[in-house]
Amino acid sequence: MDQTHRHTTTLGADIRALRRTRSMTLQQLADALGRSVGWLSQVERDLSEPGIDDLRALAKALDVSISTLFSNAPSPAHETGRIVRSGARRSIGPGDVGLKEELLSPDLTDDFEMVHSTFLPGAALPTPVTRPTQEVGYVITGKLDIEIGGHLFTLHPGDSFRIKGEAFRWSNPYDDPAIAVWVIAPPVY
Repeated sequence: MDQTHRHTTTLGADIRALRRTRSMTLQQLADALGRSVGWLSQVERDLSEPGIDDLRALAKALDVSISTLFSNAPSPAHETGRIVRSGARRSIGPGDVGLKEELLSPDLTDDFEMVHSTFLPGAALPTPVTRPTQEVGYVITGKLDIEIGGHLFTLHPGDSFRIKGEAFRWSNPYDDPAIAVWVIAPPVY
């Protein structure tokens, strides 16, 4: 088995996927960044690497945390784009207090994204969120309260749920962290 490590840049593909998910044109994103379409096109094709200030501006324009734009740890070439090791997950999401989200998908270029979510005790999403997505989740450990379309449910290990464009919010009023795997289509991060 080849153990050679190779870092494959997927930043450009991730930026392109995030831009498209938000229905933004190259011109709209370039304008928001104060950059040229040519520069942004080169970044999306991995021909140019943005600096840290550019990454901050991209994260703001795309409404994601800056950590979303950082690649996960380098992996062996034969695993790149196929395997995500537990120690190499990329942190994503807005970084809400009490919620840690890690990308389980190899990158952001699929028609869906798979997320490992840890909800700390006492954490809550206080205001309902509505997204133009279909989402399913599976609770691995702990308990999680989720309100979907005005109906409140308490989920236990082994329970799953689906949200189809409805308002939802979650909370963990319990003593232990809750861990869930969440699949979202189309991707929002």
